Amino acid sequence: MPTSQTTAASGAKTKRAASTAAKSSARKTAAKRAASTRSNASSSRSTAAVKDSSLGAYAERAVLIPVGAALIARERVLAGVNDTFDTYSTAAKANAQLRRFERRGNTARNRVERELRKTRVRVEREVRQTRSRVEREVKQRRRDGEDLAGRVQERLLNLV
Repeated sequence: MPTSQTTAASGAKTKRAASTAAKSSARKTAAKRAASTRSNASSSRSTAAVKDSSLGAYAERAVLIPVGAALIARERVLAGVNDTFDTYSTAAKANAQLRRFERRGNTARNRVERELRKTRVRVEREVRQTRSRVEREVKQRRRDGEDLAGRVQERLLNLV
């Protein structure tokens, strides 16, 4: 049977349990709020960090692109100068290069002369063909004219 002491003890336990549960619940709520605040702050910090890092990346690219382009252009110029220097650095190399130019020019001249010869032959052939055709036509017309004149004379003689 419950006594006043046992009832008070059990009531205290119940109150303590309720108080502990309330405190625990309050702690959990406070922890959730703090975590939420921390995540909001960290997300805004991370967003700011992302913005700062992307701006930095754009600024870095804006500097690195022209520098890289200038270096590549420099390398190409140096490569061309070095090639030219290597080609003409000695008299033997310069003479070899001149002979190469001469052969190339000779080949180009021969090609042009060959094309001109072909063109001249073709044009001459066309002229000969056209002349022959015109001469045949003229002969044919002269014969036709002479025949016509002969028939006209016969008719005139027959009429007289």
